[in-house]
Amino acid sequence: MNSNRGRYPPGIGAGRGGGMNANPAFQSRPPYQQQYVQRNLLPNHHHQQQYFQQQQQHQQHQQYQQQQQQQQQQQQQWLRRGQLGGSTSADSAVDEVEKTVQSEAVDPSYVIVPFGEMGFVMDMDVWHQLRSATNLPQSSPKISASQDWKARLKIPAPDTRFRTEDVTATKGNEFEDYFLKRELLMGIYEKGFERPSPIQEESIPIALTGSDILARAKNGTGKTAAFCIPALEKIDQDNNVIQVVILVPTRELALQTSQVCKELGKHLQIQVMVTTGGTSLKDDIMRLYQPVHLLVGTPGRILDLAKKGVCILKDCSMLVMDEADKLLSPEFQPSVEQLIRFLPSHRQILMFSATFPVTVKDFKDRFLQKPYVINLMDELTLKGITQFYAFVEERQKVHCLNTLFSKLQINQSIIFCNSVNRVELLAKKITELGYSCFYIHAKMLQDHRNRVFHDFRNGACRNLVCTDLFTRGIDIQAVNVVINFDFPKNSETYLHRVGRSGRFGHLGLAVNLITYEDRFNLYRIEQELGTEIKQIPPHIDQAIYCRDDRVLSIQEAIALVVGIPCDASSLELCLCS
Repeated sequence: MNSNRGRYPPGIGAGRGGGMNANPAFQSRPPYQQQYVQRNLLPNHHHQQQYFQQQQQHQQHQQYQQQQQQQQQQQQQWLRRGQLGGSTSADSAVDEVEKTVQSEAVDPSYVIVPFGEMGFVMDMDVWHQLRSATNLPQSSPKISASQDWKARLKIPAPDTRFRTEDVTATKGNEFEDYFLKRELLMGIYEKGFERPSPIQEESIPIALTGSDILARAKNGTGKTAAFCIPALEKIDQDNNVIQVVILVPTRELALQTSQVCKELGKHLQIQVMVTTGGTSLKDDIMRLYQPVHLLVGTPGRILDLAKKGVCILKDCSMLVMDEADKLLSPEFQPSVEQLIRFLPSHRQILMFSATFPVTVKDFKDRFLQKPYVINLMDELTLKGITQFYAFVEERQKVHCLNTLFSKLQINQSIIFCNSVNRVELLAKKITELGYSCFYIHAKMLQDHRNRVFHDFRNGACRNLVCTDLFTRGIDIQAVNVVINFDFPKNSETYLHRVGRSGRFGHLGLAVNLITYEDRFNLYRIEQELGTEIKQIPPHIDQAIYCRDDRVLSIQEAIALVVGIPCDASSLELCLCS
């Protein structure tokens, strides 16, 4: 065999096959003619048939058809699988669909479905129609891991108790309407907040714009969350400086407010610190060397830390004044004004309270820049609080109090006295009568005050005797009865005292023990508050202050649903203790 023979027949192979023996008579023809001539020109060359077995007639056209078919198969794959019979194949079809839907969908009304190396956007309604047309099981596609974030929250049971218009007369907004951080929304819902209250609807969007606010709303209508939510939203958690300061007049309110901030922001990386007088200054200084984003405290302690150069406020963009009227009293106003000088000139100031005396206007004109004024006090007293007075002599007060304890359905009660000595004496007397009782006043050690506040809040005791220390902002949902053992001297104090019951639109009862010397104060407070304090009746209907805990019988439930009055004698009301 000639080893020099070319690999291809003469004239074929771009000159490589024939070498020097190339056919000089060869003429080039179109490819199909070449193939035809090749088969006829070399009929007797059997050793070269292997070179013609792999002829690819119309090869490019066939490849194009294959590519088209492959694309069609890939495009229709998940649709055709939906038509397969049997539950197993149907389930696998859903799995296939769920695999195709990407979890990075930005808009919850759309899904992104991959197609080859690309993808296309499909409207959610179209997806459901297509799923129905292909007989796929009715299960939702995996749109986004972020879309079911609410389902994973540990939301407390909804509060089904009766609420008054003080908190229910809203515009119908939702917390999502304010475009808050998702982590903050998670904290809001896990705190048990369902919808914004009227003061929250008014103040949250304005506060987020950076405007100063002067807000007036009733006690127990959600003022704390109205400023805590925008404060947490505006904090940059990557910037380890104090960005928000919340001033409160009492140490107990500082502890309560800081706890609310921590609970609302528990999914955020925001560091909250509380500082008040009566605690270790050294501990506060050491804590400020660690990152702090939000500082809650009383004016005197924060001013002291700022003067020492430990509390740096040059980057603090928001100052909140809760119970602003008390903070602008002669006791606190000098410290507050000095503290403002440590803040930058472009700060935002939010002022919240239920009462605003004349001193607020002067402060507003000097420190607030075009404030947005919110006034939800069409009437001063809460709608859900029923007020009575009992005309007694001083020596009859303890006996009258004992009668109230035996007749009223008390969840928890707060009893106010006008002096520290009377608080301690009355608490001792109540204990001797056989009732559980705590007391708290400003002259107690701070650790003792903290323990009493914590234990009473957690329900360790049914009755608490206190001074006006406990009138500001203290929120204990279980308190449904307030008793003024000593009648207050002015309307502001009275308003804040009775506001400890009936929190967040619930029902409450206020009973005032009036002596002969109190009769003029009673009349004056009625006139200033525009309310009526009625004489206590022989029997107080529990429904006016315990309606929250009432359980309806089947007959009453049917009567309420159908709308037909039911005979009162046939109604069985069960009052929960």
